Amino acid sequence: MPFDGVVAKNVVIELSDILVGGRIEKIYQPEQDEILILIRTKGQNLKLILSANASYPRIHITNLSKENPANPPVFCMLLRKHLSGGKIIKVEFYDFERIISVHVEAVNELGDTTYKKLLIEIMGKHSNIMLLNDGDIILDSIKHIDSDISRVREVMPARPYILPPAQDKVSPETLDIDSFFKNAKNHSELRISKYLLNNIKGFSPLLCEEVCHRAEIDGRTIIDDLSDTDLEKVKYNLNKIISNIAVSSFSPCIAWADETKSKPIDFHSLEITQYSNIEYIPSISSTLDLFYTSKDTAERLVQKKSDLTKVLNNGIDRCNKKISIHQETLRDVADREKLKLYGELLTANIYCIPKNSKQVSLLNYYSENSEYVDIPLDENMLPQENAQRYYKKFTKAKSAYSFTSTQLEEAFRELEYLESVLQNLESATTTQEIDEIRQELVEVGYVNQSRKSKIKKNLKALEPFLYKSSDGFDVFVGRNNIQNDFLTLKMSSSNDIWFHTKNIPGSHVIVKKQSGDVPENTLLEAALIAAYHSKGKLSSHVEVDYTQVKNVKKTNGAKPGMVIYTNYKTIIVTPDENKIRTIKYKNK
Repeated sequence: MPFDGVVAKNVVIELSDILVGGRIEKIYQPEQDEILILIRTKGQNLKLILSANASYPRIHITNLSKENPANPPVFCMLLRKHLSGGKIIKVEFYDFERIISVHVEAVNELGDTTYKKLLIEIMGKHSNIMLLNDGDIILDSIKHIDSDISRVREVMPARPYILPPAQDKVSPETLDIDSFFKNAKNHSELRISKYLLNNIKGFSPLLCEEVCHRAEIDGRTIIDDLSDTDLEKVKYNLNKIISNIAVSSFSPCIAWADETKSKPIDFHSLEITQYSNIEYIPSISSTLDLFYTSKDTAERLVQKKSDLTKVLNNGIDRCNKKISIHQETLRDVADREKLKLYGELLTANIYCIPKNSKQVSLLNYYSENSEYVDIPLDENMLPQENAQRYYKKFTKAKSAYSFTSTQLEEAFRELEYLESVLQNLESATTTQEIDEIRQELVEVGYVNQSRKSKIKKNLKALEPFLYKSSDGFDVFVGRNNIQNDFLTLKMSSSNDIWFHTKNIPGSHVIVKKQSGDVPENTLLEAALIAAYHSKGKLSSHVEVDYTQVKNVKKTNGAKPGMVIYTNYKTIIVTPDENKIRTIKYKNK
């Protein structure tokens, strides 16, 4: 877990500097395992978040705003009773454990001064938030742990607060480096990073790997396999990190997956050199807020997309099955014209065919080569009955072909539509984009309307993405199919240039035409944008068609975003995120 004991020390120092002397004004519980406290301190209003979420437990100052439940939970009401109006007098933690407490001085109903302690334990799935009195008796906790859950330690109202079982580790501030590595010889079978983790308080796997990385060794190396030089490098770098911890020389930072800074990997209070895309931030609270907000937002987006993704994937699977069945039916009736020929030849030669024949060979007068055709017969039928039987088979096959061809075309159109919606959903980066896609699926009939999924009427619809080409032309990109229709059929002029990836789901892209022709460079940039906002985003040599808007039509009954176009040209491009970023991006 990134939030280790070293980060806890950094957080406590920062919160002590900011919050001590502040007054608690409001308390909310927006999530089942999360508390948000509004504090007035040093002339400013701040929000302190305490989360016991199993995946993202934490405490820090936040800018996050969440909708609060209409009826506050019991724990929230208890906190309001004991802490509202209280003054924060101290923030502390215990010996590099991830246990942080906020001490509050408040006045009770009788006017007496009381002291309370709001405590958070940051321990993964065992994380908890508790309110203690001045005698360290638990008044209540956000999660109750009784003897049925844990025989070691109960967390229940009216029970004394007991620290979690101590681990046999050494505090980094009292660590004797030489003795520490002499003892390492007794654990020679361990990996060096594991040895550091098992024996130093407050160190996370990330920090242990950082020590090894700075020492230029693999953290998975067995201690026995390390040379004396390797050990000296580890000792030197460990000592350097411990020295920074001792004097509270922190450099909060976030490691990003790439230069776009859209996906955070890790964070820490100390400089991290093992990643290439590092962003240093002055405040540990700002670091935590950015990291966890990004993580939380990404997770919530995945959750919000999940049911729609399931609906779309089920629809796509259904379409593919229908297409397979229709194609099989068309293969079965592919020889329908032969049935008609059999009927006509039998009718033309009806008096020449012996009764009770199993097969007859007749001259095909439609053939230029005067070929004979072998026609199987039902020996129990008269020749004219056999002819009628072939005519009926032909009529049935002809009807099946006509009906199935129509159904196959509809299935392909539906598949194209569903794949385009799925592409839009996968590209969505905000909850409002997802809500608009949900509403589209409701209107088309794939999803049932519900109060939760209904978009608020007073919520302003999202605008298309807007880029600015290097030649100064506005380039608009639709976020979803309803927006694609609006962009192409209503917002655009007939001479504007329309772009779309060939045979690949993607957004409609419009270049607003100015006086004169659109420069080749703008056409290329618009094609790159169209490829980037499509399913071919990660592909190479993506074909992008473009034409004037007047050549783009929507057929009757077509689903949102589905159009036909003529008189087009094609540009082949390879999407490149770095190139896209060089095009001026005017909105998000």
